[in-house]
Amino acid sequence: MPRVWFAIVCLLGIEASALSATECAGLKNLKLGETTITLAEPVTTGTLDVPRAEAPMRGLPPFCRVAGVLRPTPDSEIQFEVWMPEKAWNGRFLGVGNGGFAGSIGYNGFSSYLKRGFAVAGSDAGHQAEGTDASWAFGHPEKIKDFGWRAVHLTALRAKQIVQAYYGKPEEKSYFDSCSDGGREALMEAQRFPEDYDGILAGAPANEWSTMLAAGVATLQSLIGDPRAYISDLKLPAIQKASLAACDAQDGVKDGVVGDPIKCHFDPSVLLCKGAETLDCLTQPQLSSLELLYTGAKDGQGKVFFPGLSMGYETGWHEWVVGEDPGSSLFARFVKNDFRYLVSGDPKFNILTADVDTALKQSRARTAADLDASNADLSGFVDRGGKLILYHGWNDAAISPWNTIAYYKNVQEKMGAQKADSFVRLYMVPGMEHCAGGPGASSFGQFGLETAKGPKYGLFDSLENWVVKGTPADDVVATKFAPGADGVTKAVMTRPLCAYPSVAKYKGSGDSSDAANFACAKP
Repeated sequence: MPRVWFAIVCLLGIEASALSATECAGLKNLKLGETTITLAEPVTTGTLDVPRAEAPMRGLPPFCRVAGVLRPTPDSEIQFEVWMPEKAWNGRFLGVGNGGFAGSIGYNGFSSYLKRGFAVAGSDAGHQAEGTDASWAFGHPEKIKDFGWRAVHLTALRAKQIVQAYYGKPEEKSYFDSCSDGGREALMEAQRFPEDYDGILAGAPANEWSTMLAAGVATLQSLIGDPRAYISDLKLPAIQKASLAACDAQDGVKDGVVGDPIKCHFDPSVLLCKGAETLDCLTQPQLSSLELLYTGAKDGQGKVFFPGLSMGYETGWHEWVVGEDPGSSLFARFVKNDFRYLVSGDPKFNILTADVDTALKQSRARTAADLDASNADLSGFVDRGGKLILYHGWNDAAISPWNTIAYYKNVQEKMGAQKADSFVRLYMVPGMEHCAGGPGASSFGQFGLETAKGPKYGLFDSLENWVVKGTPADDVVATKFAPGADGVTKAVMTRPLCAYPSVAKYKGSGDSSDAANFACAKP
C-alpha cells in the first residue's frame, strides 16, 4: 500500500507542510495554497455511489479518494476530487472535464481510467447546478472565470501535488480527455497552460463559445420566431430519408451512415410540399429553416458567421435542435441562459426580439476573453512536446462538426502544415452524434471506452503511444455496440477511424460491418 510522504518544499510558490507516513487518510492534513482538503479516505468496497453519477460505479480497484475545495478568489468555490489507485499505479495522471455549463464533477469519466491504473481528477468548474443552468453566473464574474479556465487549471496543479504526496513521486506523464465543454476546456489548457498536460484528447470542442451561442440566437429566430417555420420532430424521419437517399451510398455501402458529408450535396428543396402539408414534406417557411440549419447562422448582412449541421441523421436533432415543441430544445435553453446570465445580465433577455448583430458583438465582448479557446498558436504546447488529438461526430446536433475542422485548419495555417502534423490530428467520425452514440461506430477509446479489438486500438491509446513513443497509432478502430437478442451488448459494426482528411472507403467485397473490409483513403 502506498505511504504518504511530503517533505517541506515550495512548489510554484505554494508551501506544503510535512506529512507523517499515514496512508491515504493522512492527506486530510495536506496544506496547499487556497485549498481545503475535505475528505481523504480509502475506498476498498469495489463499489461507489456518488451524487449525480449515472449509476453506482462497480468493479473499482481499491483507491484513495481525496476531495477538496479551491478558493482562488473570495467568490470562488471549486469542488474537486482526486482518485488514486492503491496498487498498480501506471505512473500517469489524467484530468477529466465537464459538459454544458458544468456544475458537477465528471465522475462517469473517473471509473474507466482508474481501472486502467491512472490517477484521475476533475472539478465541478466552480458551481453546483444542472448542466443547462447558468443562473450561478448572474453577478459573479469570478465564477465565470472559474468556469471558463481557472478551475480546470488549478485542479490539475493541486491534483498533481496530491498525487506526489500520496505516491512519493510525481507523475511520469499527464493526459486530459473530455468532450463538448470539456473539449473547450481541453483546448483552453493547450492554449493557456501548455505545461499542465502532455497529451490532450479533445472531442467536439465548444471552443468558439461566444460566437456559437450568438449563432444560436440567429438560428432560433429562424426556427421558432415564426410558428409556420418550426419543424416538428415528426418530420425529421422524412428529412433524414431524403438526405440518406442522396448521400448514403457515396462511400461504397448503403448502411444508414454518410461516410463523407463533405461530398454530400443534398438539395432540401425536394421536400417542398406540392399540395397539402403532410409529415412527408415541408412548407416553404419550414424549408427555409432547414436550409439555415444546414448552412449556418447569418448576420444582418447575410454572411455566415458560424457553420451549420451535417446531413444524414436528422432524427438525432430531436433533443438538441427542435425539441418536443418550439423553444424546448436543449440548445434553446443553453442560448437563453447564456445570454441572460453570462452575456447581457438581464434575466428577461428575449432571444426572439434580440438583434443578431448586437447579440454577436455583445457576446464576444462579454464572454470571449474567459470562455473562447480559439487561439491557433499552440507554440507553447508543441515546444514542450505536447500532443493533441481532436475528434468530432459528423452528425453532432449540439456543436457544428465544421467548427472543429475550421479550428484544425487554423492551427495548420498558423503553425505550418508540417509543424502541425507533428503534434495534432483530427478524426471526423461518420454517424456519431454529440461525443458518442448515433447510427455509426462511435466507441473508439474516448472516456476510456474500449473498441471491439481491445484497448490498444482506441484513440486515447493512440495518444498515449504518440506521447511516449513519438508516433500515433494509425490502426484505430471505432465500434458500434448494441444489445443482442440475448440482451448482451455486442459489437455489431466496426470501422477504421481515419485521420482527417482521409475517409473510410469500402473495398468492394466482404462484410460491410467489418472494419477489415474498409481502408482509409484520401478524398
